[in-house]
Amino acid sequence: MTKFNKKTFAIIIGIILVAVILGIFSLHNKTAIQTPEQSAAHSPYAGQETRNIKALSQKDIEGLLAGHGTPFGGMAKPAELNGYPGPRHVLDAFEAREFDLTKQQHEQTKALYEKMRSGAIKLGKQIIDIEKEINDAFVNRTIAEEFLQNKVSESANLYSQLRVAHLKYHLSMIEIISPQQVEKYNKLRGYFSGDPCNNIPKGHNPEMWKLHNNCE
Repeated sequence: MTKFNKKTFAIIIGIILVAVILGIFSLHNKTAIQTPEQSAAHSPYAGQETRNIKALSQKDIEGLLAGHGTPFGGMAKPAELNGYPGPRHVLDAFEAREFDLTKQQHEQTKALYEKMRSGAIKLGKQIIDIEKEINDAFVNRTIAEEFLQNKVSESANLYSQLRVAHLKYHLSMIEIISPQQVEKYNKLRGYFSGDPCNNIPKGHNPEMWKLHNNCE
């Protein structure tokens, strides 16, 4: 009986030792083989290296080509979120029969939007072209500091013009619609009901609403 117990004890000790060794080996492997996401140097830009123009997302490009205010996280947020309606959104609400405009207001708003859109598209195309030049110079390893400074300055200048092109038409809308209409606009946009990304008004296309409100 004593002999059996000693043999059993030895087997148990052996099993424990093997388990400990395997555990240490497994821990070592987990520490040594890190996934990219576990690395301290992991980039939030991972995956964006496949873009044709690294500085612009596909949504940015589409927005710039369409004259929308959605690129770069929202071109007209200082106006939009401080009670200065955008002509495009006023027209969207009017066409959806959620917002009333007189004939004169409608004509003025439509004219503002068309003027804004045409100017924004022109600037947007120029920004895309310059960002592609910068990107291609890096890709081809032909980038030089003077070229970089010139092109980045051009892009920044166009960006500032594009922001003004969007923002100034929000200013113009205040002269067209009444304070009561502005209040209704803000409610339709979700600004008085918490986070607009989580409060999509009934009847709105969720995808388009989130795009217009720059929801992630």
